[in-house]
Amino acid sequence: MKSFMESDFLLNTETAIDLFESKVKHLPIFDFHCHLDPKEIWENKTYTSITQLWLGGDHYKWRAMRMNGIGERYISGEAEDWEKFQAWAETVPHLVGNPMYHWTHLELRRFFGIEKVLGPATAREIWEECNEKLKQSHFTPKAFIEKANVKFIGTTDDPLSQLEYHKLLNEDPSFKSVIAPTFRPDKALNIDDPAFVSWIDRLHSITGYKIEHVEDLIAALKQRIDYFHELGGRASDHDIQKLHFIEVSQEAAQQVFSKRLCGEQPLNEEEISTYRSYLLKELGKLYAEKKWVMQLHMGAMRNNNTKMKTLLGADAGFDSIGEANFAEGLSRYLDALDRENALPRTVLFNLNPKDNAVLAGMMGNYYEEGIPGKIQFGSGWWFNDHIDGMEKQMKDLANVGLLSRFIGMLTDSRSFLSYARHEYFRRILCNLIGEWVEQGRVPYDMDHIGRLAENISYYNARQFFLQR
Repeated sequence: MKSFMESDFLLNTETAIDLFESKVKHLPIFDFHCHLDPKEIWENKTYTSITQLWLGGDHYKWRAMRMNGIGERYISGEAEDWEKFQAWAETVPHLVGNPMYHWTHLELRRFFGIEKVLGPATAREIWEECNEKLKQSHFTPKAFIEKANVKFIGTTDDPLSQLEYHKLLNEDPSFKSVIAPTFRPDKALNIDDPAFVSWIDRLHSITGYKIEHVEDLIAALKQRIDYFHELGGRASDHDIQKLHFIEVSQEAAQQVFSKRLCGEQPLNEEEISTYRSYLLKELGKLYAEKKWVMQLHMGAMRNNNTKMKTLLGADAGFDSIGEANFAEGLSRYLDALDRENALPRTVLFNLNPKDNAVLAGMMGNYYEEGIPGKIQFGSGWWFNDHIDGMEKQMKDLANVGLLSRFIGMLTDSRSFLSYARHEYFRRILCNLIGEWVEQGRVPYDMDHIGRLAENISYYNARQFFLQR
C-alpha cells in the first residue's frame, strides 16, 4: 500500500517515476490561459488569511461547499474568514475522487510545506500555520509565481482594458515572468446581452471611433488588438457556448447591428448567428494578421441558477456542461478562414467530453507548412481537468493525431496557488507514457520519451504561442 501523496504520487511504474523525476519535475511553467488579476501581481497583494488567498472567488470550491450543504453565508457571504475556512475544511474529506482533494493537498505541500491532511480535526492547526506564513515576504503573488518557476502567464482581458498593470509589470526589471494580456471580445460578440450598447459606447470613448457601422466596430477592435500587441498580447480567447457559423455578407450583419443599436429587441436566433458569424470571421482574420493564437472555449452552459445570478452575478459557480453540437459550425468557421489564407493558430477546448472525438478529428483538417500542430486540441478543461478527463483527452488526441505536438496544461484559475495543477498534469502525463512503455506499446528510449514529456509539459506551448 502506498502512503498518501508520496514522491511517486500518481506514478505507477518505474518508467513513469524516472520520466517525471528526471525530465519534467523541474521544468518551468508556461501558463497560457488563466484569470489572474495583474493588479494583484503588480501590487504584490498581501493576505491576512488563507481564506482570502484560497477561497475568494474560487467557484470550484464554492460549488463543492454548496453541494455539501454549506450555507451561502460561509461561501460568498459575510461570515468571518475563519468560519469560511472551517466550512471548507469540513467539505474537503467529502472530495475523495475529486481533483480538488489532490489540488488542496498539493498546494498545502508545495507552497506552505504542510503535509497534514485537511479536515475538521486539523483545520485550526493548518489555518494558524498558513496565516503565520502569510505574514512573511515570500508568501505574496510574485513570490508564488517565482517559487513555481512560472515563465509566462496569459491573463484574460476585455478589449476595453487599459492594461496598465501589464505595462508596469513588463517594465519592471526585477520581475522575470512575462505577464501577457489575452484579448477576450465576448462583450463585442454577445449582441443579445442587455449591456451590449453601453459596451459599444465605451469602446467609442476609448478608441475615438464613432461606431455606427460594423466596419467602424471592426476598425475599433483592430485598434485595441494593436494596443494589446504592443503590450505583449499574442493570443485571443472566446467563450463559445454555441457555434452556428454561417457565411454572411457585411450588409446582413449591418442590418442586425443597426437594429440592435436602435434598441429594437429582441433579436431572433438567426439574427444573432448572422452578426456573430460575421464578427468571428473578421476577428479571426485580424488575429491571423498579427500571427496570434486564437483560443475557442466551447460548450459551457452559463448561469443556470437565475436566483443566484441575480444575487451574486456571473462566474459564481452555477455554470455546467452544455450539449451543443459543434462539428458542422466549427468546420464551416475554420474553413471560411482557411479559404482566405487567414486561419490563425487555433486551440480548441471542449467542455463536454462527448466532443473529444469531434475536436481531435477536426484539428487534422487544417494545417500550414512549417507550423507543427497548427490546430490544437486543448487540454481537459474545467469539468474535465481530473485524472480520467486528462487521460481521455490525451488518449483521444493520440489515437487520431500527434500527441507529441500537444501544448499541454493551463491553470484557467484565479488563484496564485493553482500552479500545482501543472504538476498534477505532468504526473498524469508521465504515468500514461510510462504505462505504454511497460506494456511494450512504446520502446524504452528515455531520450525519445523524455523529449516527448518535456515538450508537452513546457516547450510546445512556448513555441506555439511565441513563434512569429
